[in-house]
Amino acid sequence: ISARRAAEAERHGIERKLQEAQKLESLGVLAGGIAHDFNNLLTGVLGNASLAATELPAGSPIKPYLDQIETASMRAAELCKQMLAYSGKGRFVVQRLDLNSVISETTNLLQISISKNAVLKLTLRPNLPPVIADVTQIRQIVMNLVINASEALADRSGLISVSTGVVRVDAGYLEATHLSPDLPEGDYIFLEVADNGMGMPPEVQARIFDPFFTTKFTGRGLGLAAVLGIVRGHKGALKVYSEAGRGTTFKVLFPCADGLAEELQSGQAAAPEWRGQGTVLIVDDEETVRATTARMFEVLGFKPLLASSGVAALQLFAEQHEPIILTIVDLTMPHMEGDQVFREIRRLQPDAKVLLMSGFNEQDAVSRFLGKGLAGFIQKPFRVSTLREKLQQIIEG
Repeated sequence: ISARRAAEAERHGIERKLQEAQKLESLGVLAGGIAHDFNNLLTGVLGNASLAATELPAGSPIKPYLDQIETASMRAAELCKQMLAYSGKGRFVVQRLDLNSVISETTNLLQISISKNAVLKLTLRPNLPPVIADVTQIRQIVMNLVINASEALADRSGLISVSTGVVRVDAGYLEATHLSPDLPEGDYIFLEVADNGMGMPPEVQARIFDPFFTTKFTGRGLGLAAVLGIVRGHKGALKVYSEAGRGTTFKVLFPCADGLAEELQSGQAAAPEWRGQGTVLIVDDEETVRATTARMFEVLGFKPLLASSGVAALQLFAEQHEPIILTIVDLTMPHMEGDQVFREIRRLQPDAKVLLMSGFNEQDAVSRFLGKGLAGFIQKPFRVSTLREKLQQIIEG
């Protein structure tokens, strides 16, 4: 009988894991699709607002309204990034990171955001091996978990502890974590955020990673669901310990990387007055994106040609008498996707410069182009200033 019960318990455990994976997968596909389409719309909104701002005389009373439109657009774009993170497609540019440095930098900024009754304590293991990760997404994990811990303290005084280290885990440990079915046993770097707040009963803990679920006021966004998506995108796992009245601990595991951590680089902006010249080809199936992007290129000194499909783009490219100095192409289009357009253009002109644009993140978008000579990537939505920087890098670089 005991063997039968053990087998039954194991079967229920496998079914629960499978259901969780299927739910995450289906919601992730939905979130990723919505984020992609929404980013196309935001390209028109943010692009036109930034274009209008370039036309205004100094001191125009309209400028503050355009600034508000740009700010709202960027907040909407951040929500899209959270949705992409939840879908597991939220990594942008990965590098070898010193997790301790990212945590120290982020928590310094968070001091003003957390409860004044909370004491934030860092216990960071020195000489931590690096993790291969995107710094923006790691910051979001730290911010979400620390703010979540602060809110769990409510109006009471309490402690928020952020710690790092290396832990060796076996299959039994991984079985009790989220997102762990295929992870190997071995050493992992951990980030742990703990609080001594109100804790969670089992029925709340079972739902904390559902999108938009909250025990606080509504409209809080994706929160912990985005954290789970980021962890999944980084091939990690997450474990939660909590009891009502006894606090909560979130422990995030990341695979250890070899080598040394890289210095965080800050890009240099292009000069505001920089302008180019020449004919460019814009390929996107969304009319709003084409029109807005074309106007941006005109403002920056270029002559735009427009194509609504890959087939139309290749025809224009082959028939154009003036040289096309750059083609900017959307990744996701019906009939012929961006990577196919890229291959055909490079077949017609092996040294052609192609700039990829997408509502999806850079890492997933450019994975099809590795080693093939892609000139660059720009993520929707983007301002005129962002396009200017990217074009100056490509044309002068």
